[in-house]
Amino acid sequence: MPDPERPHSSTSTLTLEVELTGIPLPLLERRLRPISTRPAGSLVIHEIYRSLQGEGTHAGLPCVFVRLTGCHLRCGYCDSPHAFTQGEVRTIDDVVDTVLGFDDRLVQITGGEPLLQAEVYPLMSRLADAGRTLLLETSGGVDTSRVDPRVRVILDVKTPGSGEEQANVWSNLDRLKPGDEVKFIICDPRDFHWSLEVIDRYDLTARVPVLVSPCFGKINLEELAQLVLDSGRCLRLQVQLHKILWEPDRRGV
Repeated sequence: MPDPERPHSSTSTLTLEVELTGIPLPLLERRLRPISTRPAGSLVIHEIYRSLQGEGTHAGLPCVFVRLTGCHLRCGYCDSPHAFTQGEVRTIDDVVDTVLGFDDRLVQITGGEPLLQAEVYPLMSRLADAGRTLLLETSGGVDTSRVDPRVRVILDVKTPGSGEEQANVWSNLDRLKPGDEVKFIICDPRDFHWSLEVIDRYDLTARVPVLVSPCFGKINLEELAQLVLDSGRCLRLQVQLHKILWEPDRRGV
């Protein structure tokens, strides 16, 4: 895990991330460049917008989304690659003011991988202080131990079909608390059966809602539904509501 007290672009910080993900240092430096030179106390924000929550146990509810720039991973099914590099530098105060300018109580912090920017931690705490219900969507490839306990973590466990299985920080599963959720994106039956092994190993269905999501365009929904029914586990099959309501590639929804 990067040390947030160290300079964002230091070799020592990047080395820790290499040990975590196995990404060669030059490649990791390129991937983190869009966020590595931001001024202290600021965030690189890709977009802030209001829409309906498209996934998870809050699906269908109005929600304000704060999407941070930058990600150290390159999942094969990523639907927001535009957040890898595009964004603008904004102060924490500015982001808080923008979010609180909406009347919605539900706020989701997402990316990219939002936990790569250390300033996201005080941002989440300030929004929670303001009475917002905070959701954090994280790749599972960064340690979550510093997340404010009031934040509801939606942890994406990387399946083999993502191409980033080696990035999973397995201790994150031990830190799950009531109100958190775990998501598995399924590309094929192999992914599903791999996910069942993880679910059983960490006793996830007894602890948190477990979401099973089809990789859009990769697996037949009826096939995945049957896999869920045959599994004998308490799993929640979900679809990405926003991709049904709007065009699948539309941004800002």
